[in-house]
Amino acid sequence: MLIAFISDIHSNLEALEAVWREVKKADVILCMGDLVGYGANPNEVVDFFREEMKKREIVCVRGNHDNAIAFGVEWGFNPYAREAVRWHQRIMRTENLEFLRRLPVRQLFTDDNGDTYLLIHGSPRAPLDEYLFPWLPDSEFRVVLSYMKQKNLVVGHTHVPMLRIVDGRRIINPGGVGQPRDGDWRASYAMLETKKGEIEFRRVEYEVEEAARKILNAGLPQFLAYRLYEGY
Repeated sequence: MLIAFISDIHSNLEALEAVWREVKKADVILCMGDLVGYGANPNEVVDFFREEMKKREIVCVRGNHDNAIAFGVEWGFNPYAREAVRWHQRIMRTENLEFLRRLPVRQLFTDDNGDTYLLIHGSPRAPLDEYLFPWLPDSEFRVVLSYMKQKNLVVGHTHVPMLRIVDGRRIINPGGVGQPRDGDWRASYAMLETKKGEIEFRRVEYEVEEAARKILNAGLPQFLAYRLYEGY
């Protein structure tokens, strides 16, 4: 079985389309949320997911930006993110907001080897909001893993690729599709061939100039456009 991992698209249609050309061959696509937020194409991104879910197996959870936009929750966001949340709320169609509201906070998946995966945006103890950064000590990950029974924890939220193995259990983050924050502007995702059992992190170039131009033309904060070039 070939499994694709994606997360944090953030209304970046150009990045999503570039990644999709690579991951559509997978048997299943696991998505850790934040389809929307920050970028200029929220309706187009949600439309894309709604259509693709009719064609293939996609397991997707709700991220903190999905949640904020769908339910009108703005606390805890920086001024740039808050402005983007309000803009999204104004322009998103009702059916797409309803789609976001229906996304679960947690999802389970079992591969053809019988290995189990918990999909969650943040962490098992704070599903929408906790950041699990790669540089955290093993002791911290042990505490996080104590909240779950599955072999694999798959998260997003940090926009930073990560594979940590603690006591034989994996914590996987494919990085950000639409807004990478590890210093590499290219869209990030990961693949797993279950026969080999190895996670492969990949990057793909996309039309970053177009994505940034759309953000500026929408009147969103300039910072959200310029950070795309820096991968931060």
